[in-house]
Amino acid sequence: MSTAYTPNRNAGTAYYRPTNYVPPPPQAQRPLNTVVDGYERWYTETVTNNRMTLSLRSGIKQEVNWALDRLCRLCHNEQFLLRTVPGLLDALFEWPEWYVTEGHTASAEIQSLFSLPPDLAAKRRHALESLFVLRNAAMHEINAQELLQHAHSFTLVFNAFHRLNPDLDEDSEFLLNTVEFFHSLAAKYVIAPHLVRSLWNPVPPLARIAATSCNRSLIISALTTLTLILSTPSNMSQLSSDSLALPCSIRYLPLFIDKPLVDASLNYLYIHLSHPAMAKTFLLHPEMPNTLKLLVSLLLSEQVEETVTLDVTGTIHTTPSVAVEIRDHELTKKELDGLIGEPEPQRCFEWMKLMFVAKSAGELTQVDFWNLYKDAFSPYANDRPLLVASDVIKNVSVVFPSAQAMVLQGEVQKFIVRGVDRRKVPVVTERFKCQWDRSKCSRPAFSNPGELFDHILDHIAQMDTAESPCLWASCPQSDLPKAALRPHILTHISSPQPPTKHPSQSDTITLPSADSPYPINDPTSRPPPPPRNTTISFRQPTVDPPSTSLTALLCIRILFRASFASSEAAPRADADHFGFPGLVEGADDQEVDSRDEMPADKEREGEAKGRKAFVGVRRLMEEVRIKDEALMGWITEMVDASIFGAH
Repeated sequence: MSTAYTPNRNAGTAYYRPTNYVPPPPQAQRPLNTVVDGYERWYTETVTNNRMTLSLRSGIKQEVNWALDRLCRLCHNEQFLLRTVPGLLDALFEWPEWYVTEGHTASAEIQSLFSLPPDLAAKRRHALESLFVLRNAAMHEINAQELLQHAHSFTLVFNAFHRLNPDLDEDSEFLLNTVEFFHSLAAKYVIAPHLVRSLWNPVPPLARIAATSCNRSLIISALTTLTLILSTPSNMSQLSSDSLALPCSIRYLPLFIDKPLVDASLNYLYIHLSHPAMAKTFLLHPEMPNTLKLLVSLLLSEQVEETVTLDVTGTIHTTPSVAVEIRDHELTKKELDGLIGEPEPQRCFEWMKLMFVAKSAGELTQVDFWNLYKDAFSPYANDRPLLVASDVIKNVSVVFPSAQAMVLQGEVQKFIVRGVDRRKVPVVTERFKCQWDRSKCSRPAFSNPGELFDHILDHIAQMDTAESPCLWASCPQSDLPKAALRPHILTHISSPQPPTKHPSQSDTITLPSADSPYPINDPTSRPPPPPRNTTISFRQPTVDPPSTSLTALLCIRILFRASFASSEAAPRADADHFGFPGLVEGADDQEVDSRDEMPADKEREGEAKGRKAFVGVRRLMEEVRIKDEALMGWITEMVDASIFGAH
């Protein structure tokens, strides 16, 4: 909200309010183009004797301070237009021009030993603040056009470039604002041929500032302004292979953590390499291999990746590692004890639930059904009478609604119960079960391997012949003497303590295919089965590369084209090759720069060094991954070309 200004009685306030002063309109009624800084705006009115211009040229310290204080606030507003305040622009140039012509000399002589006198310090501050206002105002396009046509703009800039010392602290701040002020005008500044060797050529002083200054902000600003100037096609003739800015931009490339400085260095390097002659010459530069390695390392440092795991496991066929036999369920002692005391027909119902399961295609004969019931409870008939056979059969439909008793007609009638089946349970084959006589031995399993071995010795003793094959299960061993058969039997008997399995080891065995037999006589001849868990883990980029990586990639691409220019590996702009933006293919109809005329032997030497450098960074480039397929295609193409270049 605008507030009324209270004059400072100590600063001379005779003309703070002109006689024709009209209070500003309320906030709600203020025009859209009103400049607001928290104070009244009458001092910016468009009259030649406006308060702002008069204060700047008054020479009164308090008045100049007052004007510059408000201008430093107003210049941040895009609605602040220099042309709307008559005389303001000329007044703003007075203090900076004083500093670059004489003020900096006096400051340097005195400040080397003592602090500046108050009057000289105030004048220096006025110069800095005036230049600060010009710098901020120039960022607005309309003000930039006004400054571009003003006679004092370039005079101030070039005097500062050639007279101020960037190594002095008292000059570095002024010079920084000057470079940034010129940055807003540089895009439209054309270096005419007659200005190339004059003081009006900004390229040499800017390159000198960037190369010799220790001020980080000044280096960034100088490189950025140089890039902007040389981006203009008519100014590209000012590119030079021995420019001081080139080693400067290479020097700061390793500072990956300082993004603004690296970005400014990369942009200048890209502009330098974009000229074909400069790219060919740079191949002979002693720092070219290290620069290429740094550019690739920058890509690696800025890529953001995630680990992706894909499960490519196919269909796995397994079989139990131990033999499993499916048998009909028999009542355990615990189950039987629980049923004996139950009254009928509840006992019959519970018995059926334990012994049978519903199965649409299953069937049992009614006789088998009754016999199972009778065999289970006949020993206890004195305590609990048995149900008659017909009641037992009828109860099937009560427990299993989908089951029913029926008679199958035929030559012989068959009485069955359809819809139920015996409950099946898997039973692991006993470890100490005798499998002699091709697994036909009826003896139950033994409790330990010693008893099993003694039992097998009895089988061997009953043999009539002196030699006999091993009759254990499917053992293929041919005739052996009884003396040799006895130790052979030990190979079939399990160890008393089974080997301990690793926690990750499964209880099943993977088969090569669904119809693969198991077990087989020669396990070593079994085809290797597929792995149980087949996963592929790889890294992939998650986001597109930042601007610094893209600029670095463009620089790498230019060096690649220059190195492989005479090779089939060099890219072409046609339907089958991805062209390179920013460079024009086929210069037959263009004017050829005289600097392009490099001797053939030097050109071949540069290409050879370039190929060798790409071979040296091939391993690094193989680690680069870019989300964009087209840009990743560049990397792949350069890696492939480097492989061929190595041979």
